[in-house]
Amino acid sequence: MKLSVVIPCYNERQTIDALVKAVRAAPVEDIEIVIVDDGSTDGTREFLQAKPQGWVDKIVLQKRNFGKGAALREGFKTATGDLVIIQDADLEYDPKEYPILIAPIMEDRADVVFGSRFLGGRAHRVVYFWHMVGNRFLTLLSNMLTNLNLTDMETCYKVFRRDLLASITIEEDRFGFEPEIVAKIAHAKARIYEVGISYYGRTYEQGKKIGWQDGFAAIYAILKYNLFR
Repeated sequence: MKLSVVIPCYNERQTIDALVKAVRAAPVEDIEIVIVDDGSTDGTREFLQAKPQGWVDKIVLQKRNFGKGAALREGFKTATGDLVIIQDADLEYDPKEYPILIAPIMEDRADVVFGSRFLGGRAHRVVYFWHMVGNRFLTLLSNMLTNLNLTDMETCYKVFRRDLLASITIEEDRFGFEPEIVAKIAHAKARIYEVGISYYGRTYEQGKKIGWQDGFAAIYAILKYNLFR
């Protein structure tokens, strides 16, 4: 099966080259790399435009910064693989772990696999306490309304069968994408698995972007897609 790696990218000039090399080195035979630049202003866009043809399979350039959800929506449209995985461009998640993420789908036990930062004994950088509290609260609230028992709803690593993904319309432009997609795959009765992954979290000084405002947006999205749809 071909694995499409969709990489939403905003102001990641310092990491995007290393990230692509890591994805290329991932122990998966057939990989398609799709980068969506979401209106970067730090030179990322120019760097991508200057790369030779074949460096990655596809590059999509957004007209301006619309948000992660909007970037993923465009990336999903472009992906042609049998499976689609989301890969952030910031090196917080390790492409070497693709085999453990796709295994439940390859074994026909799952339609969607989440990589949980809170399961298993893999390496996990110790960073922000309140981020962990916020993540646990959002995951709990989402679980209460979807009747799932996820441990990490906000994880970047989500793998989908492409036919399932094609049946879902993504509406959220920003970080509301995470609770939206969880609600929609839950309502679709998709088979969902979690696997433990490592996590190399960044600090704000290193470029981390998510903030408390995104937490309120996530609460709104959880209620919107579970109660009012």
